[in-house]
Amino acid sequence: MALRGRRGGVSAREDETRRDKRAEQQAPTPPGLVLPPPPPLDYGVFMQGLVQAMQTQAHTQAALQAQLEAQAQLPAQDHGGPSTMERFKRMLPPSFKGESDPLMAESWMRG
Repeated sequence: MALRGRRGGVSAREDETRRDKRAEQQAPTPPGLVLPPPPPLDYGVFMQGLVQAMQTQAHTQAALQAQLEAQAQLPAQDHGGPSTMERFKRMLPPSFKGESDPLMAESWMRG
């Protein structure tokens, strides 16, 4: 029985290394500039920025809450005319009285 082996006695690991090198050589280079890796992150500066953003958000939220409370205390402005609901009711729209007959409900919807 003949043993089957790799050509020239090359190990599987060496064969993979050669394939990887050929793939690297054949891979197209990315267009444009290749950017260097970003600088290491300074966690102290990061945390200060995070705290500052949270404080800004808290101040903004407090200002919005104060504005809403001030608006709620103002009396509703009457524009001198009837409200939208009053105008709608004056048009005497058809009302649905909860009929159980589906044909009645459908005829009401078609109006």
